[in-house]
Amino acid sequence: MAVDYDIVVKGNNLRLADGYLGMTNLTLIKSNDGYILVDVGHTVNRQGLLRGLKERGLEPKDISRVFLSHLHNDHVMNIDLFPFTTKIFVSRAEFEYAANPHPEDPWIPWMVREQLQKYDLKLLDGAGEFQSDIRYVPAPGHTPGCYALILDTKTKGRVVVAQDAIKFPKEALNERVDHAFDTQERAAATIKMLLPLADRLIPGHFMEMYRDAGTFTWDDTMNFPIVIR
Repeated sequence: MAVDYDIVVKGNNLRLADGYLGMTNLTLIKSNDGYILVDVGHTVNRQGLLRGLKERGLEPKDISRVFLSHLHNDHVMNIDLFPFTTKIFVSRAEFEYAANPHPEDPWIPWMVREQLQKYDLKLLDGAGEFQSDIRYVPAPGHTPGCYALILDTKTKGRVVVAQDAIKFPKEALNERVDHAFDTQERAAATIKMLLPLADRLIPGHFMEMYRDAGTFTWDDTMNFPIVIR
């Protein structure tokens, strides 16, 4: 079966004066061995994740594998929706980082390692693949253990699920990331490595982008409806 994907929850990069409203893209990948969900989001988009799965005829129990790009709270907080039999993939470097995060990194959830160890946890070292057209690669910079996925699709070309290795266009243009809890040098090397690979790019906190005339653009719009009650 040819690999395919769908963004079930769309991210954004909104922030407050003293905090963030930003949520990450949550991408569902169809593989030969079932579904892979890339990141599970924050509790603020918990209902959106459940709705997105339901609209596709799915529940959390139908997702056999979860790929965590890194362990910040906006990417991992809904992990408890999934049964303990779920295979959880995260880099060993990120799992170790979560035990002793950068002193200025406030986004590693309390006891995230203990929570993940309740699952069928798979720690990744280096690059590898789930199948020949679904590969994972280290993408450090934002955190030391960030990972990205590379999908070779029949209809959309090569799709790089960058997540917070490239959160939004500014980071791609400047080859710098907001909040480098690893180093800016490694972040720049990651961006320079990922961009040439991509026909399409899924950033962590922006719309899906595609290559056109040697640069990246997008057609979607970013909506953030707020209900005041």
